[in-house]
Amino acid sequence: MKKADLKKIKLPDSPGVYLFRNSGRKIVYIGKATSLRNRVRSYFNSNIASSRGPLIAKMLNEAAGVEFRETDSVLEALILEANLIKKHQPDANVRDKDNKSFNYLVITNEAYPRVLVVRGRDLFSDWKEQNIKYLFGPFPKGGALKEGLKIIRKILPFRDACNPEDRKPCFNRQIKLCPGVCSGEISKTQYAQLIRNIKLLFEGRKERLLLQLEREMKKLAKIERFEEAAKVKQQVLALTHIKETALLGSDYKVSKGGDTSSRIEGFDIAHTGEASRVGVMVAIEDGVANKALYRKFNIRTEKKGDVAALEELLKRRLDHPEWPLPNLLVLDGGVAQKNAAIRILNEFGYKIPIVNVVKNDRHKASKVSGNVALIEKLEKEILLANAEAHRFALSHHRKKRSEALK
Repeated sequence: MKKADLKKIKLPDSPGVYLFRNSGRKIVYIGKATSLRNRVRSYFNSNIASSRGPLIAKMLNEAAGVEFRETDSVLEALILEANLIKKHQPDANVRDKDNKSFNYLVITNEAYPRVLVVRGRDLFSDWKEQNIKYLFGPFPKGGALKEGLKIIRKILPFRDACNPEDRKPCFNRQIKLCPGVCSGEISKTQYAQLIRNIKLLFEGRKERLLLQLEREMKKLAKIERFEEAAKVKQQVLALTHIKETALLGSDYKVSKGGDTSSRIEGFDIAHTGEASRVGVMVAIEDGVANKALYRKFNIRTEKKGDVAALEELLKRRLDHPEWPLPNLLVLDGGVAQKNAAIRILNEFGYKIPIVNVVKNDRHKASKVSGNVALIEKLEKEILLANAEAHRFALSHHRKKRSEALK
């Protein structure tokens, strides 16, 4: 399939799931998107093998067309994606990871079932079939599943860890994420209905769930249990208008700069005469370097130069919807690097503020260019991101170069 083929397809700028099919109409890949138009277009860049990997490049060569299914929210797209992958088992999805690398939603087989996210490797090694009441998945991105479950839990609270025998409210009960299993405020019958509601949602049957809740709301109002009816009404409204900013991940098209409580990412490239080329990403949160979020990349592209290496680095970073989208990108370099970053962001359909740190002969920051207001407000964080990216890139490069000499 070629980029020109997309002109024949009217892809909407809305959430949903896309399905690539081969000439025999077999589904070869399934993915979810915040914007179907932007996400599908992002597959047709000039360096797909290095940004998405050889398996996806092979899939695109085999693909003869793409179909899509719109959803009301990204959360529903996440659930639909998992259900379709389970049903069709597309080669490019299944072969990209074995079952042990995927994530699953488990509802346990207990009097008061727990709702848990379980890694495949743990599910297949530690769990017995009789301990599982319902199983949903595989979900390709564990981060997206966890964020989605946070949204659902605010609407349909459930038990995940508390003890029904405690008879005192757990922490999650105090913040209204547990319905009161621990404190004895909900009966087994009431909780079973709540679990059935969660099951309907993860089966992709939201319309059935809404109809059921509306009937329950009217029934409660009829017998003058108005407080309970109001709670059900809030569930209906919340499910109809899901607020899911945290779930948008790298599919989120716009990131608002200037919020120091959010995330700043710094990028840098290191090599010695084009040998042992590496790239890194660092993350600054609340003005502090969060080293648990740092990432290393071995540069694969055959194109020479820091700009080509940066393009690959940014493509590979943006191909991780489970990583939160930054509010600001900090690049090491000048106009060429900034223009390269803008090109990549446009390919993926994102708008993220960019600042560049230019170094002097002693490799010290001499100039920061970009949005003046952001630079004035976040100068300390910007310089920290740049310094950390440079340090981390050199460390990774030295290690790789050392290994190459052995």
